[in-house]
Amino acid sequence: MENILVLCTGNSCRSQMAHGYLNHFLDNRSVKVYSAGIETHGLNPGAVMIMKDDGIDITSHTSNHVDEYSDVDFNYIITVCDHANENCPFIPSKNAKRLHHNFFDPSKVEGTEDEKYNAFLKARNEIKQYCQEFSQENFN
Repeated sequence: MENILVLCTGNSCRSQMAHGYLNHFLDNRSVKVYSAGIETHGLNPGAVMIMKDDGIDITSHTSNHVDEYSDVDFNYIITVCDHANENCPFIPSKNAKRLHHNFFDPSKVEGTEDEKYNAFLKARNEIKQYCQEFSQENFN
């Protein structure tokens, strides 16, 4: 069983979307996906909604702190925002491949409902593409 950690600042939006897509693309493989933050902010309703629009249900996800997984030996640690990449405490997974991609943060967008929706759509599509490529490159 391989373990993947997706890490962001608050484990509410980008890391949750990546967690959902990795579960989707890696279904039926011996992989366990975790997501966590260096803080916990709860699930972002915009992330839940935009994932549902693509047929991915993340409502059962929880917002977890990275310290909760200190006993898990990860094979991959993926940071999805610069803040987490720069401020994350050391994660003692000896053989982990550490990857970083700074995704656009839709939760920071202010404006009309359409503007907010389009921000979440943009982030979701970027994250979906990254997760699909990661899955194909590392698990095919």
